Amino acid sequence: MNWLNSSKKRLVLTGFVTAVILLGGRRAKADFIFGEPVNLGPPVNPAGCPNISADGMELYFSSVRSGGYGQDDLWVTRRQRRNDPWGEPVNLGSTVNSSYQEWFSTISQDGLSLYFSSTRPGGSGGWDLWMTTRGTTDKDWGAPVNLGQTINSSADEYQPNILADGCTLLLCSSRPGGYGGLDIWITKRDTKNDTWGTLVNLGPPINTSAEDGRPSMSLDGLTLFFRTDRPGGFGGGDIWLTTRATTNDPWREPINLGPTVNTSSWECGPSISRDGATLYFHSNRPVGMVVGTSGRCQSLQWWTLTATESSTVPTCA
Repeated sequence: MNWLNSSKKRLVLTGFVTAVILLGGRRAKADFIFGEPVNLGPPVNPAGCPNISADGMELYFSSVRSGGYGQDDLWVTRRQRRNDPWGEPVNLGSTVNSSYQEWFSTISQDGLSLYFSSTRPGGSGGWDLWMTTRGTTDKDWGAPVNLGQTINSSADEYQPNILADGCTLLLCSSRPGGYGGLDIWITKRDTKNDTWGTLVNLGPPINTSAEDGRPSMSLDGLTLFFRTDRPGGFGGGDIWLTTRATTNDPWREPINLGPTVNTSSWECGPSISRDGATLYFHSNRPVGMVVGTSGRCQSLQWWTLTATESSTVPTCA
């Protein structure tokens, strides 16, 4: 995968952007107003592939920093209040991390299930999706379980996004049947005790002949952020969004987030907070933290936008 290979080489920085995105009548418009990104800085960076918990108190990410167990490991940083600085990152430990790569995690609404990508043995081939659980949010994570051959294949499956209902999972795959080298797919289940259903490609206008990935959906299910290198962007990969009127309606033509968020560098890994007010992402723009001599530098950036109109959290049994 060209995107996968290049994404592992790029510099990554983290920042903060204040923004207003006009979603009048739930119809996305092109007149975005964004503030300047602010790098999250230490102790979070160097880091990448962010995912924010539902309560906004935990930020999960991948990193190759010292203290890990292999290549990329999964880490978490915490804070007591939303305006507090992020604390010293903690490695998720040898039960979750391995000597292989762990990458792109997503935490469930209740904070008890963590889905992630890994190249560890025991899967179907390449990158697979795995899940680890814990009894309460103050307990350790348990042994990861492969999501099985309904979801995983001999191709690559990674970049999961578990929706607030706990019964809808978005992911990226390079399996046959897509529109490009990497597409966004969706799978559902009736209850949290059921197995996941057959993967369905989201199709146009979201998937194209380009590489389309790293989905992150808003709480109300009406806005989808994703990364793509389709024409019309500002650099090697940009963050775009698409909206729909209701969860039963088709997705509208995607819109680029514009030149304040996107640059001639790489922007990737969007993760929208559950209140719809903060978007975390990583980028290799040149104002990040350069680490070592390999040219690798990682970043997480966030920007705020108007809160989603729905305050109801859909759930399944």
